[in-house]
Amino acid sequence: MNEPVDRSALRHQAVTRTAIVGAILNSLLAAVKIVVGVLGQSQALVADGIHSLSDLLSDFLVLIAGRRASQGPDGDHPYGHARYETVATLLLGLLLIAVSIGIAWDAVHRLFDPQALLQPGILTLAAALLSILVKEWLYWWTLAYAKRVKSDLLRANAWHHRTDAVSSVVVLVGIAGTMAGLVYLDAVAAVVVAVMIAKIGWDLGWNAIHELVDTGLESDRLNEVRATIRSVGGVRDVHMLRTRRYAGQVSADVHVLVDPFVSVSEGHMISLLVEHRLKRDIDEITDVTVHIDPEDDDRVPPTLALPLRAEVLARLASLWSAVPEANERERVVLHYLAGKIDLEVHFPIAACLRQGADVSRLRKLLADALKDDARFGEVRVLFCDASTST
Repeated sequence: MNEPVDRSALRHQAVTRTAIVGAILNSLLAAVKIVVGVLGQSQALVADGIHSLSDLLSDFLVLIAGRRASQGPDGDHPYGHARYETVATLLLGLLLIAVSIGIAWDAVHRLFDPQALLQPGILTLAAALLSILVKEWLYWWTLAYAKRVKSDLLRANAWHHRTDAVSSVVVLVGIAGTMAGLVYLDAVAAVVVAVMIAKIGWDLGWNAIHELVDTGLESDRLNEVRATIRSVGGVRDVHMLRTRRYAGQVSADVHVLVDPFVSVSEGHMISLLVEHRLKRDIDEITDVTVHIDPEDDDRVPPTLALPLRAEVLARLASLWSAVPEANERERVVLHYLAGKIDLEVHFPIAACLRQGADVSRLRKLLADALKDDARFGEVRVLFCDASTST
């Protein structure tokens, strides 16, 4: 049962390591591109530097929100604090969109004012090339970790690095074109980078909104969840499966159909195994609630009007008062199935010996006494050693 814990620890280590290395490199790249962009007169490179700076700010925002989100449940937050990270992601998305609007506004203004256009130098070209190389290395390094620990979060982060590399390619082309005599190209490149930043901000914000409104897993992923549940011994079927995302994690609740005559402890064991396998095999799932069903309540809704044990036993005592053999019963097991109450009536072995071969007569007597009460269904008679009965 240690595999989920080990995998979780490995993923945490991978996420932490890649985040720290990414933050260090993003801070260095942001500083280099902004300084060189200002000194070398490249508006596109400055915009790309702000792009890298936004990555660094996102690292800090996630770090701060993550510290709060990692706190366990309390009286005011019984499900924990994970949605703080989701709210922080939404704020980050809005911040990136605002930054992109500012960059695009300034670039468009310069396009309509030729005297305000900047003339980048050779140093800006080198800075853009450096950014491409570093970001591409970050992409492959982070992707290797994502494959090793099977983390979609790291895979997404790797592609984030790849989009940064692509934006730097746009900047490189803009700077080179401007140096070659196309004076508008650097400002046009700045607008393109601004659009890319806005796209990232929109995606972050839109995904955060989906989490806040409890969007669940995609259909193909749900099929994997169902297959995992059905792989557990004792599970007959799965229904009423619901999932919801929060802060890169998934919570699931599901109704599992089992044999209607299993014991409470066996049903509980099946539910524990379902929970364990989902957490082990489906990376995103961290919280599972399993409801054990003796019948498919999608097709056979439970009859809540049926009485509970105390009332049932009182009713049986009344109905069976005319059956002397019923007084020897040791216990009665109730099965609420198909809108009726099926009964298992347990008698000691001594009673079986007294009945001889006419055990079916006892079952018929008990069943006939219940005919006038439509709430009762099938009656089964079982005999057991009194010394082992509970």
